[in-house]
Amino acid sequence: MLTILGRTSSINVRKVLWTCDELALDYRQEMWGHGFQETHQPAFLALNPNAQVPVLRDGEFVLWESNTICRYLAAAGPETTLYPQGARARAEIERWMDWQLGDMNSAWRYLFNARMRNTPAEPDPAQLAESEAGWNQHLTLLASQLAQTGAYVTGGTFTLADIVLGLSVHRWLMTPMSHPALPAIDRYYDLLRERPGFARYATQQWP
Repeated sequence: MLTILGRTSSINVRKVLWTCDELALDYRQEMWGHGFQETHQPAFLALNPNAQVPVLRDGEFVLWESNTICRYLAAAGPETTLYPQGARARAEIERWMDWQLGDMNSAWRYLFNARMRNTPAEPDPAQLAESEAGWNQHLTLLASQLAQTGAYVTGGTFTLADIVLGLSVHRWLMTPMSHPALPAIDRYYDLLRERPGFARYATQQWP
């Protein structure tokens, strides 16, 4: 059986849990990270020297990096629309997953940590404004893509890209900040809310 190491309150762990939900995979979860087992223990560092969650164990195979774990899980089983075979189809999905992990995450980090985690306790106003503007810019770009597809990130079918970006959209909406009117994002959020996995791993009061 698959083992997922990481606390459910982590957005990156929830990517993996939601992917398992969509694929109907059996797994067991070990709680590691803030409030649970310390990830700097030697036993955990032997699995992931970065001391970060999630980590996946599939028998003797160990994997870290949340988006990579999601791709592995979807690719390891029968073909599904979540991660279809074909270089171009997968490249479209992976492009948006990589954009979320690299570009969007960099934009929101300072503001989210200051407003939701109180770190730093006395944030710099200029950095807050810069982070807010950058985060909103990325959501505006995503809204443009969604307006073109009329449904999900890469088209009319729900994919892995929607798992990682759906969680990111929820985080954006729940964070105290200015939110520009983006009707395509609102439609997308309503569409995601129809999925049981989204209700379980996004709309709970997770930080």
